[in-house]
Amino acid sequence: MNDPARQLEELHARLQNVPLADEPTLRRRLEGLQRRLKRGQPVDRGLPRLVADIERAAAVVSRRLDLCRTIEYPPELPVSRERPRLLEALGRHQVVIVCGETGSGKTTQLPKLLLELGCGSRGRIGHTQPRRIAARSVATRLAEELGTEAGHGVGWKVRFTDRVQPESRIKLMTDGILLAEIQSDPELLAYDALIIDEAHERSLNIDFLLGYLKRLLPRRPELKLVITSATIDPERFSRHFDGAPIVSVSGRGYPVEIRYRPLAAEDEDSRDRSQLEALVEAADELAAEGPGDILVFLPGEREIREAAEALRKHHPPGTEILPLYARLSAAEQQRVFAPHPGRRIVLATNVAETSLTVPGIRYVIDTGQARVSRYSWRAKVQRLHIEPIPQDAADQRAGRCGRTGPGICIRLYAEEDYLARPRHADPEILRTNLASVILQMAHLGLGDPADFPFIDPPDPRMIRDGWRLLHELGAADPSHRITDIGHRLAGIPLDPRLSRMLLEAERTGALAEVLVIATGLAVQDPRERPHEQRQAADAAHAEWAVPDSDFLGRLKLWQAWQEASHTLSGNQLRKWCRTHFLSWMRMREWTALHRQIRGLLLERGQRENTTPAEADAIHRALLAGLLDHVGQWDERGYYQGVRQRRFSIHPASALARRHPKWIMAGLLLDTGRLRALEVARIQPQWIEQLATHLLRRSYGEPHWNTRRGQVVARERLSLHGLVIHPGRRIDYGRIDPEASRSLFIRHALVQGEWDTRADCIRANRTLIAEVEDLEARTRRRDLLVDEDTLQRFYEERIPPEIHSGPAFERWYRRLEPEQRRALCLSREQLLARDGDPLIRERFPDMLECAGLRLPLSYHFAPGEADDGVTLRLPLALLPRIEPWRPDWLVPGLLEEKLAALLRGLPKALRRNFVPAPEFARACAESLQPEGPLLPAFG
Repeated sequence: MNDPARQLEELHARLQNVPLADEPTLRRRLEGLQRRLKRGQPVDRGLPRLVADIERAAAVVSRRLDLCRTIEYPPELPVSRERPRLLEALGRHQVVIVCGETGSGKTTQLPKLLLELGCGSRGRIGHTQPRRIAARSVATRLAEELGTEAGHGVGWKVRFTDRVQPESRIKLMTDGILLAEIQSDPELLAYDALIIDEAHERSLNIDFLLGYLKRLLPRRPELKLVITSATIDPERFSRHFDGAPIVSVSGRGYPVEIRYRPLAAEDEDSRDRSQLEALVEAADELAAEGPGDILVFLPGEREIREAAEALRKHHPPGTEILPLYARLSAAEQQRVFAPHPGRRIVLATNVAETSLTVPGIRYVIDTGQARVSRYSWRAKVQRLHIEPIPQDAADQRAGRCGRTGPGICIRLYAEEDYLARPRHADPEILRTNLASVILQMAHLGLGDPADFPFIDPPDPRMIRDGWRLLHELGAADPSHRITDIGHRLAGIPLDPRLSRMLLEAERTGALAEVLVIATGLAVQDPRERPHEQRQAADAAHAEWAVPDSDFLGRLKLWQAWQEASHTLSGNQLRKWCRTHFLSWMRMREWTALHRQIRGLLLERGQRENTTPAEADAIHRALLAGLLDHVGQWDERGYYQGVRQRRFSIHPASALARRHPKWIMAGLLLDTGRLRALEVARIQPQWIEQLATHLLRRSYGEPHWNTRRGQVVARERLSLHGLVIHPGRRIDYGRIDPEASRSLFIRHALVQGEWDTRADCIRANRTLIAEVEDLEARTRRRDLLVDEDTLQRFYEERIPPEIHSGPAFERWYRRLEPEQRRALCLSREQLLARDGDPLIRERFPDMLECAGLRLPLSYHFAPGEADDGVTLRLPLALLPRIEPWRPDWLVPGLLEEKLAALLRGLPKALRRNFVPAPEFARACAESLQPEGPLLPAFG
């Protein structure tokens, strides 16, 4: 056997021939064996396994080198003519920007150039495309040109499909796939070269990748990066990568004549034209130029329908008019590419700018407008408004008619308007919600988004808004730290709102149903509504309508699809989709996404419910991701949402005419009018349960409630300005214990508004009642101490945590007798001043009259009927009472009455009885109630 030390040294050299992704692990194992050997420990078991693993890894590199050896360049492609210049730039620089128009061959030939430079052996050549269909088609084309099989030497990976083998040298994928791989391979060791294709589209994924690669490249000096772009601002990419060289490749276009036909009149004698009038006139003008199809660019579906109707009325039957937009079925879109006789007018949205090439186009009519999705951080909604297109988009549209020969482009706006427009459109990162990007960056430990090297840094307000949404979802705390929920959400490849629904669904026992709905919301709506068959489509879709929930309608559609999938063959299932106006491809995409996410959740330990979930459980889970998409019906004809938003339900919803009190919406879309799509009825208490961290609580009218034995207040709940509950009674002690304690003592103990069982409090009340009775007799309010003094007495003796009657009773029962006595008041503590010791004699309880002892009661309430002294006797005894006896009152009040009589005398007489109180006192002491008062006093 060879010397182990020597074997290990040889293995070090062999690590240079293993894949880059395997090298770090194999190197750590090798160094571990060397340390064991130095310590004198045996390596007999680990060494053979390491040798075998290194040989297997080296065999992968060897198989890669055996593939894709035949490299030929089609001479008709402009890229082939620039091969020497491109090879030189790729060899000398780590980053190269390749700029070329569509048709120059950059997409298919650049991977060959990297192969020629030796890339694709220890690491793959990663080649990203914005769209899945492009990744598949480019992989197939490359495999044919390199003499290998698609999925073998050239692999491709898109969502739901992986056709990459270990020996694949080139890997085509969407930019989203590469972005997802960063989580498991942060150094991107699986690649030794990357091609970011169509970078000029500036999608969110592309911008994030370019920022990430800017940080990564200094740590991976051997990694080559090629960025391809149409002739749209390549200098921006060059500056981002510190002056990376730009290699321009000419396209294969033909000259295009630009004609401007603005809608506004050029002189006072002419009138302004509508867009439809200008469109019809432009079509007539181009028709006179000769044969060839016309491509018309319009902002959206509604404008396409209106234009189609106007053109059909104007043009002869031989002219075929076809729409082209994203929501069309695959079959309807395919009609655009099918051979045809005669002239064809294609009415398209901006999907025909760069995403696909319509064959046979000789002429273009450009309205200069597009419907752009733009997120408003102020309104917190996605807006889809019609905007003027920038210059580069206008140039792209004009270039559509210069592919097969000279073309003509008529722009329905002025040349001055074109020149005044911005050169480039805003990248997606400047017009979309950044919550998903921020979440992934935080999960990957990439730091603050404000410090990340984006090509165009996003607005700080957009970053703050992204953090706000993450906080609403419970994915981040107010200090911008990702929570456990946030890390769980980051591991689910869906929008954070949809991922949050799945986490909540596990808690509510509705994961199976919510998984279907969430994945359905993640794909484009499979329901189709052809313009010519709108009524038939609506009738077919009504089969799955659920009165109170569009979400349950999606679930019902899924169940019908699953049943059909298990009973029908492939062709029958396609026919079933056509009959029910469903997109076969989108239903397949929904199914694949459901399968992928379901497998991921099961791997993470989440389990689906085995029994069907209740509708409320489903909607509560959905609401967890839609807390800012709720609304309350306003009788003025709209829904009042959060942040003062007002919206209406989209007419296509099953709830459009029902107007439930509370709803949630899957999407709020502003297309000139704010509409709610995918709507369901909810209960406001669900919002309170899920949005505890977001609700604003205000309290008013705290007061003592005798029946409940506690201080209560009115609680008002609101979510971002939307009142969830206008006011309900709650225990105010939980909110403000100190204020509640003060009110409890004042009302329950001082004012006696609590029927307590505490004997000392009962004794205090008895004593207080006696003092109050003395005050009533003497008609004064200065004997009993004030309420503040009693308040302080109890506050000094009752613990701070006692703020309700039940709590006081529990605390009192635990006291020792000595502690209870500390709560007892004495007469001296209650009297603010010494009372008259003869009060009882001067204000007796009984009145002796006609040989009877009749009860007296005292009440001091000036202005009330029972103010003063009240004599109570049976009606039968009334004749026995002398009429003059009540005039004498009681001894304590007689003196004051006599003084009042003296003051009422005429001045000539009154001056003889000054001072009146002294005369009154002397008379009161000498008089006896033996007859009428006035004669005796006189």
